[in-house]
Amino acid sequence: MTGEELCTKLYQRMTAEQDYFRNWLLGQPPAEILDHAAEYTVREDIVMEMEELELPEAQARALLKSKTPLADIYKEWNKVETHHMEDLRDVIEARADAVIRAEKEKGQREGR
Repeated sequence: MTGEELCTKLYQRMTAEQDYFRNWLLGQPPAEILDHAAEYTVREDIVMEMEELELPEAQARALLKSKTPLADIYKEWNKVETHHMEDLRDVIEARADAVIRAEKEKGQREGR
């Protein structure tokens, strides 16, 4: 099997795994669904990335050894320290500064 074929097989397996997770999740009570909302979103992002990613053959083969490569990758991602909250803080502050600037410019145009 070529590297491209292995990546396709891996993508298909992960898509099926996510479909199974989605179906399970939809059968849960609303509170349980909310508890897994972030997990669902990250898993969707992983699948989306796998659609475009061309892994080397050895990496694709390694991931295909797992029955649940998507769950495995999600577990590893969950261990990684991200800058998500810092990024949010930066966006909040930048938006507030943009509003202040716009109000100041509007006031100057109106002669205040």
